[in-house]
Amino acid sequence: MHIAILSFTDLARDQRVNRQIRFLAERHRVTAIGGASPNVPGVDFVPASILPRSVVGRAVTVAQMLLKLEDSRPMVDRFGREVLARLEALDADLFVANDLEPLPLALSVAKGRPVVLDAHEYYPRRYEDRLSWRYLRNPYNAWLCQRLFPRTDAVMTVCQGLAEQYDCDTGIRPLVITNAPEHADLCPVYRKNGEPIRMVYHGLASTSRRIEETMALMAYLDGRFSLDMYLVPGDEAYISRLRRLAEKDTRITVCEPMPADEIISRTHGYDIGVFLLPPTSFSYLHALPNKFFEFVQARLAVAVGPSPEMASLVHQFDLGVVASDYSAQRLASALVRLDHDAINAYKAHADAAARTLSAEANKTALLELVEQVFQQERQP
Repeated sequence: MHIAILSFTDLARDQRVNRQIRFLAERHRVTAIGGASPNVPGVDFVPASILPRSVVGRAVTVAQMLLKLEDSRPMVDRFGREVLARLEALDADLFVANDLEPLPLALSVAKGRPVVLDAHEYYPRRYEDRLSWRYLRNPYNAWLCQRLFPRTDAVMTVCQGLAEQYDCDTGIRPLVITNAPEHADLCPVYRKNGEPIRMVYHGLASTSRRIEETMALMAYLDGRFSLDMYLVPGDEAYISRLRRLAEKDTRITVCEPMPADEIISRTHGYDIGVFLLPPTSFSYLHALPNKFFEFVQARLAVAVGPSPEMASLVHQFDLGVVASDYSAQRLASALVRLDHDAINAYKAHADAAARTLSAEANKTALLELVEQVFQQERQP
């Protein structure tokens, strides 16, 4: 089978899409269309860098949203006619659209061939704190989901909460493929009571994540605890503010970010992975990010707020502690009761769950889905 995978991202850096390309390429011919090559041997690549839009192009996009138009032709302005011509000439048997934005294009160039959507987010409620998204883009996205989901042959998404909401909205129940990385062949690092308890946080420095609340944990924890924070540049002013906060407590260290492919190996020596994310949006309420699974693969205990997706897995596999609310004080109350005997037990449970909570577990489901869609299409 020849599969065309569309994404408007950097295909080498987008971990979810890159895994998808690699897994499907193990059995099938794959052509990847995106902003940068996935660097996967044997995979054909069609560069599709998004071009700067003119004032007229922006006006057309706004009009498209206001008038509820799904026409994919405005993509000519985004990619150029040469790229679109190459897409329309592809002899692919099946198309995978990553995210909602490429979906109209995929349906257009597929010309009746099967299309699978990987919905990385819940599009009707993205960036709810921004007025342009709340009142223009998100209503359009909601309309587009209701209109286009039924025209796909299958839909995937990242967690159960999003799958349930999409089912409610569109009548289409997506298959859940989590953002778990590949299984890491590691053993837990066990420690004795009395040794320091090393906590770690890593991720994008974005004000919407309220990372200062995670730092506030330390005010309620005793001297056994330390917190290292590997912050990916996002808002430089925000990082500077976090650094100033860290200077007030010698147990907090703001570190340079790690390369994505080194996160698991470099956090392996810590004890607890911490992620406290206030539910300021629908997406944040249902967050189930890469870092959660990276904590598991690093064989760490996990400490999170009551975010339902993460909390469910923590409870199911007994991976660590869940705060009763999203405050630093409540999460600290759960942490302060831990000693290394308890933390070692959670690390052992992470080790036991590591294969189940890995990309390999998703790989089988992904391959089965696309092959089932292809076989259904071939049936008379």
